[in-house]
This record gives sequence, structure tokens and C-alpha cells, in this order.
Amino acid sequence: MLTCRLFVGNYFVFVRIRIFITFAGDITKQVVEMFNLLSVIGPTASGKTSLAVQLAVAFGGEIISADSRQVYRGMDIGTGKDLEEYRVDGKQIPCHLIDLVDAGYKYNVFEYQQDFVRVWESCRERGVLPILCGGSGLYVEAVLKGYRLLPVPANEQLRSDLAGLSLPELAERLARYKKLHNTTEIDTPKRAIRAIEIEEYYLSHPCEATDFPVVRPLIVGVDVSREVRRERITRRLHERLEQGMVEEVRRILDSGVNPEDLIYYGLEYKYLTLYLLGKLSYEDMVGQLNVAIHQFAKRQMTWFRKMEREGFNICWLPAEMPLAEKIDQVRQWWSRG
Repeated sequence: MLTCRLFVGNYFVFVRIRIFITFAGDITKQVVEMFNLLSVIGPTASGKTSLAVQLAVAFGGEIISADSRQVYRGMDIGTGKDLEEYRVDGKQIPCHLIDLVDAGYKYNVFEYQQDFVRVWESCRERGVLPILCGGSGLYVEAVLKGYRLLPVPANEQLRSDLAGLSLPELAERLARYKKLHNTTEIDTPKRAIRAIEIEEYYLSHPCEATDFPVVRPLIVGVDVSREVRRERITRRLHERLEQGMVEEVRRILDSGVNPEDLIYYGLEYKYLTLYLLGKLSYEDMVGQLNVAIHQFAKRQMTWFRKMEREGFNICWLPAEMPLAEKIDQVRQWWSRG
């Protein structure tokens, strides 16, 4: 494994390269490991979606979303589901795994894994490049690592036993099963109870080997400075509020979705629901939501760094690098296999 610092244009780019060598007599050959998936990751407001769309144009690919909330129909502004971003020169770039289920449903990573395989295989059969794009680290890692997951049914007895525990007590209980990397699992009692339910099920139902395609990804990360990221997040929040994000959440609630189910989704849908329920003032809602999104972006980067420590090779591009140079650099990485 080699870690290289490449000078591209006016930027340093760090990349780890895995090289395979075989020997046949006096001839040394490099064995090329061909990629079969391009993955674009990064924190919120890093510009990863626009890069993925342009890469789809350049490579003749289609986008597979790795956003845990864009799967919900009607949750558009709050999740940044801007379909116009996927239109280039009048052509719509296909984007899969968005608008899969209605708001209120509890879509999970097991379902995402199955849906990803279906779309990935379809792209391969049609001769187009699948491009995974998103910032939901659990979803990204689930398909890149090929987690062996089981569907977990509800355990009503366990839920009843846990119902009286406080959120800190639930967090302490969950920590007995595993190290907590993803704090969104414990931001509400309902989420914490579900996480405990899953871990308890896995104890008595060890995962058996399941067929999962061999995914050989080129993982491209978009690295944005903390200062730029914070400015973008705050500006984008106010833009989305002006675009009607409050009305979007009110419309979902009016459709009959339980407020607790929207709070379960976190971030925009949590804080705007609390505002519409009269539990937060508008000013407090905006301020607390802004802080929560900044914290979320930090957790995203923590997750991606954890992936690197666990052996994933992430090729980082500076967010400020011109788009054309980014595409050229990705072409170079791709051609090296």
C-alpha cells in the first residue's frame, strides 16, 4: 500500500494506491484491479452532488443516492433533493434510490443494501457506470464493505421493558453492545430503543453469509475547509427556509404523519416539527438547527476518517479545486485501476 501526495494544478491531492505484483520468470507484471463503482462522498455542503453529476456526464454513468433521508417522498427541501441539479444541458442524469417510500415509514440500512444491489446490477447489465453519491456514512459503508445484515422484526416485549428509561440510560444500554460511532442512533428515545432492539436481535440471530456482489470502488472524497463548510451550511439553511421548508413540514404533518415519526428523521424535520408544535420559537428553531447541522457535518467527517483507518482508500479532492480539474484527476485515478 502506497500513500502518495500528488501535485495537481495548484493543489496537493493525497491518495493511497494498492499495487499488486506478480513474477513470471524475469518479467514483472502489474496486475490491474479494475474498478466497478465510482463513489463520491463528503460532508453536507461540500459540493459532492454537483461533482457526481458532472462525473456521470463525463463517464456515462448514473447516480445511486446514498442519502438516508432522500428515500422519503415529499421530504424534498429539507433533504436537499434538488432534481434540477441532475439536469445538464437539458439532459436529466438518472438518480436512483430517492423517493422510494412515504414519509413516516422507517426505511433501514438492510433495505438500502438490497435496493443498492438491484440498481447496481441493473447499471452493470446496461453497460453504464454506477456512481454512488452521498454523505450517509452507514449507508455508504454498508455497500462498500458488504455488511451481512438481517431484517430485524419488532420486539414488543423489549420495547415495553425499555419504555421507562431516560435517553442517557438508553445510550448506556446501547453502549454495552457496541462502541457508539453514530450519535444519531441516540438522539431520540425511539431511535435508541430501535438500535438496542437490533443489537439484541443480532445476539440471538448471528448473521449468516449472504450473497453480495464484489464491489471494487474508486472512492473520491470532497474535502471542504471547516470555515467554508460552516458558511455554506448557514447560508443554505436560510435559503431553504425561504424556499418553503416550513410549509413542507407542515404539509407532511397535515397529511397525517405522526410528529414523532418526523422528529425521528432528525435535523430539519426534527426542529421544524418542534417549531410547528409550538415547542420552539422560530428564532430558537433556526439557531438550534444551524448548530445541529454543523455538528452533523463534523460527525460525517469523523465517520469517513474511521473508514480510512479501517482500510478504505479515499482519494480526497479539495472542494475549491475547479470542477474541470477535479474531473481530470478522477479520470487519472480511474485509468490507473
